[in-house]
Parts: sequence; structure tokens; C-alpha cells
Amino acid sequence: MYYIKDIIKNINLVIGCDIGCSYCYARNNCKRFRTIPDFSIPTFFESKLRLLDNNKHSAYLLTGQSDLSGWKDNWINKTFEKMRQNPKTQYIFLTKRPEKLNISSAPENAWFGVTITTAKEKVRISELFENVKANHYHLTFEPLFEDVGKLDLENIDWIVVGTETGNRKGKSISKREWVLNIINQAKAKKIPVFMKEDLLGIFDENEFIQELPKSFLGENL
Repeated sequence: MYYIKDIIKNINLVIGCDIGCSYCYARNNCKRFRTIPDFSIPTFFESKLRLLDNNKHSAYLLTGQSDLSGWKDNWINKTFEKMRQNPKTQYIFLTKRPEKLNISSAPENAWFGVTITTAKEKVRISELFENVKANHYHLTFEPLFEDVGKLDLENIDWIVVGTETGNRKGKSISKREWVLNIINQAKAKKIPVFMKEDLLGIFDENEFIQELPKSFLGENL
């Protein structure tokens, strides 16, 4: 079984988010390590752009400690410029507020996705397509608070499913049938699915599906 953090490394160019999700691990990390004074005010670490030149890994997540909707336009532009200089590396973005984005031209190696936790949040898929013009789109279902029902997976290139981690009071544990509903719909569309390691216990290890887009596969996998 693969751990996603060993395959897709985080480069936190921006730290901070003003959405305020109750289950936010990034906010807790910020409070613990005091990376920035106020997590609700996103901060851009421009000096980290040089890290995008590192081709040790084939894919990097750039929003592990932020939401793309909180990035300023000049932060995005500077990041895109550096990404275009490293065309063989894939760079991944996530957002919970695609309606706030306005990206008309993205690098070919950019992957844009939305997080979906409930059925009503499925609207984020169409909002992503409306507001971000790109070559690659993906979906993350983590944490799941309910069965999300029928999904429109047209033009989706990758799906990640997980459950809530940590010890939050009222923590949501994904149910097998919720996860299987997503997986079965993805299989029908031949979309690769990656089940995160935190689903162990809900699923046996021999039940895990851990598929990656071909462009994410490095020499060591």
C-alpha cells in the first residue's frame, strides 16, 4: 500500500485559509508550529518558488496548507511561470470555492480539483469547469459526511477518496457504501482512483485501489 504523501510531495507556497472548516488539519498544524501569525490571512512565501525546480518527484501538491481561492492573482501568475519552466513535473491545486476563481489559461502540467464532502457540494464540479480552463481536473472526497449520490464525472482525470483524520469531537468516519459508490462510478468511466491510507480499517488492505495518472508515476514506483 502506498502513502500518498510519499508519492505526491507538498510544497506550501501559500500558508493560510479563511474558509474555517472545523476539520482543518492545516490550521491545527499552523497553531502548533506557529508558521504564520494568523492562519485566516493567507501568506505567500515567494522564496519557495525555487523548490518547484526540484524534479525528484513527478507530482507536487501546492495547496496542502491553503485553498487556491485565497491566492492573489500575482501569486498564481508567478507560480504558473515557474511551472512552465518545469513541464515534466505535475502540480496539483485544490479548492473548496471554485466560484471565486478566474483562470483562463493554465500551464499544461497544472491539475485543478475541488474537495467534495456532501451531496450539495457537487455543484463545485461544474463551477470548477466554468471558472478554470485547464487540461487536467480531479476530485477529492475527504472527509465524507454522507453519500454524495450520482456524480457527473465527465472530463475528470483522477479521483482521491479518504476519511477524516485526527481526534476532533464529532469526527466523521466514511462509510464503506459511500466510498464504494464513488469508486464504482469512477470505474464505469475508467477514471483512476486513489484510496488514501486513512481508509484502512474501513477497508482491508487487499481491497485498496491506489491508481495514479500516468504522468504522476516516477521512476521509483
